[in-house]
Amino acid sequence: MSQTTLDTAKPRCVWAGQNPLMIVYHDTEWGVPLHDDRKLFEFLVLESAQAGLSWQTVLNKRENYRAAFDDFDPQKVAAYTPADVERLLDNAGIIRNRLKIEATITNARKFLEIQAEFGTFDRFIWQFTDGKTRVNALQAQSDIPAFTPESDLMSKELHRRGFKFVGTTICYAQMQATGMVNDHLVSCFRYREVGQEAH
Repeated sequence: MSQTTLDTAKPRCVWAGQNPLMIVYHDTEWGVPLHDDRKLFEFLVLESAQAGLSWQTVLNKRENYRAAFDDFDPQKVAAYTPADVERLLDNAGIIRNRLKIEATITNARKFLEIQAEFGTFDRFIWQFTDGKTRVNALQAQSDIPAFTPESDLMSKELHRRGFKFVGTTICYAQMQATGMVNDHLVSCFRYREVGQEAH
């Protein structure tokens, strides 16, 4: 109990708030450079599901998504049929939006195409930041951009390749989540730590 109190007292990015799930996500995942294709696909699914909603809404349903979408295995999701779409629309644990569900299946197929072309999705996606984390020096929540020229380019290329729900704002959220950019505020205790957590 004292550990929880200590943790909530740390200086964090404002958006983490007081929700325990959001705090754990902020402290352990957000902004950490990610190079695992399965995890990159997971964030692609979750970020596209977020469109028009809050991240906390999606985070609350993350485990349900993991169960519903075969632990974010792109090969399994790519093989989903119209019957699977109907099954997912009946699942109250996820965001029951037909367009988003169908987009996830489409995106899984396109994800596999990129893996076949580049060897890994990781190699493809990190090219938009030249293979390294862009470290920003943001002072306030209001300084955090919604999109950048790099996310514009990523969005255009993903759209060109047939991906859905990959607008520039969603792409920038993906970049933030997977450590392609470090948008922790300089006052946040994670700002300096995440740069040391590449793997």
